Amino acid sequence: MSMHESAELIRLLKEQVSLFKTFEDERIEELVRGSRQITIEPNESVIRFGEEGRFLGILLDGQAEVSVTDDRGDKHPLHVLQPGEIFGEMSLMTGDRTMADVIGLTRCRALLVPQRLFSTLIASHPPSVVQLSRTIVERLRSMAYEEKGSELAASALRRSEDPYGFLLRTEEPVRILVINCGSSSLKYNLFDTADPQANARGGIERIGEDGTRLTQRTSRGETRRDLPRGGHGQAFAAMIEAMTTGDGAVLRSPGEVSAVGHRVVHGGDRHSHATVVTDDVIKDIEQAASFAPLHNPVNLIGIREARALFPDAPQVAVFDTAFHQNMPPYAYLYGLPYEYYEGKHLRRYGFHGISHKYVSLKVAEYMKRPYNELETVVCHLGNGASICAIDHGRSVDTSMGLTPAEGLMMGTRCGDMDPAILVHLMQTEGLGPDALNRLINKEGGLRGLSGVSNDMREIEAAAEAGSHRALLALKTFSYRVRKYVGAYVAAMGGIDALAFTGGIGQGSVGVRSLACQGLSHMGIRIDEQKNRDARGFERVCDISAEDSVTHILVVPTDEERMIARETLRALERGYVADILSKQEPTPVPIEVLSHHVHLAQEHVEALFGPGHQLTPVDEGSWPGRFLCEERLRLVGPKGHIDDVRVHGPARRTTQVEIALTEQFRLGVDAPIRESGDLENTPGVWVVGSHGSIALDKGVICAMRHIHMTPEDALRMGLKDKDVVQVSVPGERRLIFGDVLVRVSPTYKLAMHLDTDEGNAANITAGAIGHVDSIQGRKQ
Repeated sequence: MSMHESAELIRLLKEQVSLFKTFEDERIEELVRGSRQITIEPNESVIRFGEEGRFLGILLDGQAEVSVTDDRGDKHPLHVLQPGEIFGEMSLMTGDRTMADVIGLTRCRALLVPQRLFSTLIASHPPSVVQLSRTIVERLRSMAYEEKGSELAASALRRSEDPYGFLLRTEEPVRILVINCGSSSLKYNLFDTADPQANARGGIERIGEDGTRLTQRTSRGETRRDLPRGGHGQAFAAMIEAMTTGDGAVLRSPGEVSAVGHRVVHGGDRHSHATVVTDDVIKDIEQAASFAPLHNPVNLIGIREARALFPDAPQVAVFDTAFHQNMPPYAYLYGLPYEYYEGKHLRRYGFHGISHKYVSLKVAEYMKRPYNELETVVCHLGNGASICAIDHGRSVDTSMGLTPAEGLMMGTRCGDMDPAILVHLMQTEGLGPDALNRLINKEGGLRGLSGVSNDMREIEAAAEAGSHRALLALKTFSYRVRKYVGAYVAAMGGIDALAFTGGIGQGSVGVRSLACQGLSHMGIRIDEQKNRDARGFERVCDISAEDSVTHILVVPTDEERMIARETLRALERGYVADILSKQEPTPVPIEVLSHHVHLAQEHVEALFGPGHQLTPVDEGSWPGRFLCEERLRLVGPKGHIDDVRVHGPARRTTQVEIALTEQFRLGVDAPIRESGDLENTPGVWVVGSHGSIALDKGVICAMRHIHMTPEDALRMGLKDKDVVQVSVPGERRLIFGDVLVRVSPTYKLAMHLDTDEGNAANITAGAIGHVDSIQGRKQ
């Protein structure tokens, strides 16, 4: 764009687009420089229903139609955009897929503002926030969002080509380098979001030894180079040379790398999401090295080398343990004295989290179902093996523990065993720590039991040839998998999908078959012919029988792509962090909510009499909703709770919200869920003044959450269903993590805690907090 064209565009934006009329010249010039101007032809789509929202659009001239096409293919026009109007703001606000198509009616021009600039230039400008918020509220109401929004969002997700962002599309070109640094190896992948043909995958083996070799693959072929013996510094230099010179060149210089994502095995108990690397993060990785001494130190070598080679590119640590950090305490605690957890941090951390999360998202994509409504068991089976129970998007249990030695039997790891065996060997064999470590990590598992190999392909061949020990190893491995699958179905109270991944999970017909045999009473029935025909390294394969209640899938894992995806999301959260750091904290009133019930109208009448309408006595913290005069008794298997208030108005589904300690009083195991997420939750008897009802589901412990308006959310750079950290100043500063953000025009700003949390934190009436960081963003 020439200087004249740029100046003309700036003038047009200031004169015709009310959103920018109060912008300073420098701010609007920066916005124009970083945005993209496009031409839209008649009947051409600029936004498609179901796409990820990546930009704010401004129509410069011409006309475009906003419309929704339903699942039957019928088109419903919503609005005709005129010059100066904006589009694409709804997805940026809600975090959902775009819920409408934007199609040119005439030949027109538009400016596309990428999300980074939307966050840093528009959402940080108070007058624009007010105006943008009004636009969003009007459009939400015109769509009857409260009634239809969730249905549109679900439809958009089903019809999206890439519902969970694995194609790595960005409005601005980004090159992400993914690094997996090992003690004697360096694996790397370059992802170019503008041109997938410019991607590269490479590795260097035998670092520090003779015979060091580099291999790199691009769309133009494969490069192989023998390297002189050297350390990690020399390996990184060879990687740069391979990517910038010769036939395999995909970069002109290291400066073209936008960001570097690092696989880090252990993040301790502080990191539940991918994190931009700072000196403090490096200290956390060093601290966690005592639990991963073979991995974290070399992961840090990779981070330090990359910081030196790519000084202008943000470095992001993607932790293998992060996905499991929200497991409930009863799943991660050992039966040791509590002081060992509190003082020594001895707990179950879990591993393979990058793979488990990737595969569970691919399962949701394949099934065309929202990720956070599924119950999935993922079996990552390879030389290292683990199983994970994923309940409505959260890891609730996993087989590995403090270290990767717990759980399944693996290639050379023993897996679960009586800890007294180690004491016995110390006493009778004189084995010390090094020998015991070698025994449980290097000499056991498939190799130790079979006496053949740690490679399942060789074990299956030996079993086929008649080796009794090989057959025993195969059956033991498969039995352990089956046992854990059954345990995790019980832990979640159901299962929608069982997924196999990893070298064995994708490649072994026999292991998949043996692992599923005997699970038919749980609705898990495998089709043996589909299982034999599966091409598990090429695509997602459904191997479930026609009458199987559960989908059984073979899913190729792609941890490098997942690291790149998480790196992009960490950078996006960085934009929000920048907004929060540059503004005065917004005061968030904190309210402590006691147990309460939301009733469906049919249950209102069953409990209080035919035709009964709920009686408001006090408005809650959001307009149109209220506390009711009506009270109930909850009766569970163990006991009861009296005088439970009803909240109105009536809903479509009855929901009971209790505190964590009240589970024990009632005798139920209620999961921590967001409001409305009621599948596979326990039920209770509910007793009213006129009658009683038996709920078969609906009891939850509500996630701590913040209600806010679109204006509040825009001002803080947040979206609906973001997860944030809230601090409460005082004599002792309190920190509340994992706080769910809920955005609606009908809300007013308030954070809600249950009585347990409020009492434990000594929260009193009038307490104020503020959002100080973002932890996660909607999947």
